[in-house]
Amino acid sequence: MNIVSVDSRNKLIYLNLCQSYEGEFSALTEKLPNTDGVFKLDTILGVNIEGFLLYEKEIPIGLAAVRKSIEDFFEVCEFYVIPSCRKKDLGRKFAHHLFSIFKGQWQVKQIEGAEYATTFWRKVIGEFTSGEFEEDVYMDFHWGKVTRQRFTSV
Repeated sequence: MNIVSVDSRNKLIYLNLCQSYEGEFSALTEKLPNTDGVFKLDTILGVNIEGFLLYEKEIPIGLAAVRKSIEDFFEVCEFYVIPSCRKKDLGRKFAHHLFSIFKGQWQVKQIEGAEYATTFWRKVIGEFTSGEFEEDVYMDFHWGKVTRQRFTSV
């Protein structure tokens, strides 16, 4: 397993994986691709959003986008491991790596209907924090009803 930051050399790989991610979640978001078959991305990498790629044996198998908010906390904006590589503990290791390199307050949100994602994040965050995290459900301005976990990485 290897985790690298997204830069100009590997951004196309990140964007390609984003299409798989958007396609998988389209059942919940009801998003459709454009006439070229490309989904519009909700998270654009930039000044306060850093992208990461997860590799296994030199093959890109996952992505993440982490935002540093103006309220001074980190947020997982996007997180994806391709379906054939799930259930191998790679997602947990990927998430824990991100939590370890960005110290401070964190939040992770899951849209309504993504119960499998909520189950994943509860387990991953619970293991990372020894169960020391808060969870609530609220109306997000963009996503509607979401489940959110908040915790501190020290």
